[in-house]
Amino acid sequence: MSKSRKNDPDCRAALQMIRATIEEHCPPGVLMSEDEVNGHYGPELFAEAEAISAAIVKTVEKLSK
Repeated sequence: MSKSRKNDPDCRAALQMIRATIEEHCPPGVLMSEDEVNGHYGPELFAEAEAISAAIVKTVEKLSK
């Protein structure tokens, strides 16, 4: 990711929208809180994307059982 996109407000807003959708529609507990993401992965946008990706995988696994 280019340096100019690292803290792009539009990217952050898009990830927040995706986070809200997961929190509303996916099983509880599949997505770490933002504080947990910051502690586990770091505060970067890519870290939030990693956590969201992991939540999607966990959701699919739970729904496939």
